Amino acid sequence: MSKFMTVRGGAGDVTVPENARPQDNLYLAVNAEYLKNAEIPADKPATGSFNVLAENVEKALMAEFAAFASGEKETPAGTEFQNAVELYRQALDFEQRNADGAKPIQGALQKLADLKDFADFNKKAADFSLNGFAVPVDFGVDTDMKDTKHHVLATSGPSIFLQDTTQYGTEAGDKLLKVFESQSENLLQLAGLSAEEAAQYVSAALKFDAKVAKIVKSNEEWADYPASYNPYDFDDFAKYFKSFDVTGFVQQIVGKVPERVIEADPRFLENAESLVNEANFAEIKGWMFVKFINGVTNSLSQEFRDAGFPYRQAMFGVKELADPEKNAYQTANGLFDEVVGIYYGKKYLGDDAKADVISMIHKMISIYEQRLSNNDWLSQATKDKAKVKLQAMVLKVGYPDKIEEIYSRYQIKPTSKGGSLYENLHAARLEQIKYNLEKLDQDVDRTTWNMPGNLVNAGYDPSKNDLTFPAAILQAPFYDLQASSSTNYGGIGAVIAHEISHAFDNNGAQFDEFGNMVNWWTDEDFKQFKTRTQAEIDLFDGIEYGGGKINGKLVVSENVADVGGLSNAIEAAKSEADANMKELFENWARVWAMKASPEYINMLLAVDVHAPGPMRANVQPQNFAEFYEAFDVQPEDGMYLEPEKRVNIW
Repeated sequence: MSKFMTVRGGAGDVTVPENARPQDNLYLAVNAEYLKNAEIPADKPATGSFNVLAENVEKALMAEFAAFASGEKETPAGTEFQNAVELYRQALDFEQRNADGAKPIQGALQKLADLKDFADFNKKAADFSLNGFAVPVDFGVDTDMKDTKHHVLATSGPSIFLQDTTQYGTEAGDKLLKVFESQSENLLQLAGLSAEEAAQYVSAALKFDAKVAKIVKSNEEWADYPASYNPYDFDDFAKYFKSFDVTGFVQQIVGKVPERVIEADPRFLENAESLVNEANFAEIKGWMFVKFINGVTNSLSQEFRDAGFPYRQAMFGVKELADPEKNAYQTANGLFDEVVGIYYGKKYLGDDAKADVISMIHKMISIYEQRLSNNDWLSQATKDKAKVKLQAMVLKVGYPDKIEEIYSRYQIKPTSKGGSLYENLHAARLEQIKYNLEKLDQDVDRTTWNMPGNLVNAGYDPSKNDLTFPAAILQAPFYDLQASSSTNYGGIGAVIAHEISHAFDNNGAQFDEFGNMVNWWTDEDFKQFKTRTQAEIDLFDGIEYGGGKINGKLVVSENVADVGGLSNAIEAAKSEADANMKELFENWARVWAMKASPEYINMLLAVDVHAPGPMRANVQPQNFAEFYEAFDVQPEDGMYLEPEKRVNIW
C-alpha cells in the first residue's frame, strides 16, 4: 500500500515528498518542484498559480501608475483614470500623510465622542450611517431575488470582529481577540484618546461583539445563499424593534418607508431588541469607535498603518505591510478598480485570445446541453428548463464596454488644494452609499460587472444568470493560445464549466433563466439532486488540512461547481483531435498550486466557501474514469477512490 494512502485517496497528504507519483498524489506529482522553491511574498499570506498571476498583473500596473504619476507617460484620457492617478500620487505622499497624522479623522472622532446617550444615538443613527460609520442596524439596496428587474431594501445585522462565529470561545479565537484588543487600544491612543478612554471603549466594544456573535449567522449558514431571502412587510419588521426607531432611520436614509424589507438574517431580527437598546448604549458606542478606527488605518500615516497591522498579521500570517509604492497602487486600484480593469483589458488582452475564449465558452455551453440531454436522473421537464437557462446565459469576457456611473462621481481633491487621502476616500465612501440607496426606485442594470478586468478570478451571478471572465485570468497557466487544447481545457475550460455549473449548484439551481428565485424542478428531481450534493458534502467533510478540517457544508456549492466543471471540461477535451487526458489533469492540478502560512490556511478553513486548492486538485479527479485510465490508477494507489464513493452530478 502506498504511504500516501488515506481514506480519500491522496487528498489529505500535501507535504512535499520526493518522487510523488500521480497515482498516489496528483497535486504533488505536478507541483512538488514548484512548492519546494516557491517563496511567499512578505506582504502576502500565500502564493500559488492564482497569486503569481495576480502579482504579475499588479507589477505591470504598478509600473504604469508610477510612470503616469511621474509624467514619464501621458495619463490615459478620461477624468476617471486621471483621478485614479491623482489618488495614487496622494497615497504615495507619505511625507504629507505622516505630517497630517491623526488630524484628518478628528472631526469623525468628535462626532462619536459627542454621542451622549441612547436617545441621542436614535436621533443620529441615520446620519452616522449616511456618513460611512458602522451602526448595528443598517440597510442597503440590493436586487430582489424573486423579481430581478427591480431593487429592494435589505438588511442583515452587524458584522463581527473575528472571521466566523465558530471561532468565538476557542483558544485560537481568544488569542486573535487579544491581539485585536491591544491593536484597537493603541490606535485610539494614537488618535488622541487617553489610555483610560481607549481601554473603556475597546472593552465595551468586545462585550457588544460577543453578544452579536452569539446571534448572527455563521459562514456555513451564509453559504446557503437563498436562505438570505426573507421578506417582511415593513410594519411587521419594525415591530421587532422597541427601543431603536428603525422606521425613522429608514425614512431618513431613503426618504420614505418602503412597503417591505428583506432580512438576510432572521435570527438577528428576532434578537434585535436585546442588542440595540438603552442598556447597551455604552457598548454600542465603543463598538462604533473600534469599527471606525480599525477601518481607517490604511488612509492615514505610516504610524497608523503599522499600528493597524498586528491583527492582520496574526489572522493571515503576513510578515510585512505592502511597501509605499504597492500601497499607493492598491489604494488607487481599490477605488477605481473598474477603470483600471478596462485599461488593463484593452492593453493586455488580445482580440484573438478573447475570441478563442468566447468560442470555448459557447462550446462548453453546448457540451452542457448535450450532457443534460443524456442525463439519466432528471425528468424531461426539468431538463428542458435547464436548457433554457443555459441558452439565456449572458457572457462577460475581458472587461466592460462602459465605465459604471459611480466612478465618475469620485472627485479627488489634490493635496495642493487642501485634500487628504483620508478625506478623498471618505468622500468616495459617501458617494457609494448615496449611489446604492438611490437604486431603490431604479430598475436593475444587468450590464454592470461584478469583477474588474485586472482581477484573476471568474464568476457566475445567479441573479443575472451571467458569466464573467476578466481579462487577467485569460493567460497561462489557465489559458495559452500556444498550449494544447487539453491543457487549456484543464485550466480555463474547467474554470468556464465551473462557473456554468454554479447555475446548477445547490444555490444556483434555485434560480431561473432571468435570475429569479423560483422552483423550476420537479419534487423528485430536486430530491435526487440533494442526494447527490450530499455525496459531495460527504466526500470533502472532515478531510484534514493544515491545522484543521474541511467543513463539507461550507464548501459544497463550489465543490458541486468543480465536479460539474471538470466533467464538462473532460467531455470537451475528448472531442478535440489532440485530446490528452494526462495534460488535462496535470494542468487542473497545476492551477491549484498553493503555498500558504498556517494562519492563512486556518482562516480559509473557517471562512472560505472554496475547498483549499490542494484538495480541489486531488479529490475531484478521483471521481472520473478518465483519470484512472490516463494514469493507470489501481486500488492499491493513493489516488484510488472506491466507485461507490465517486460523485457525478453534471
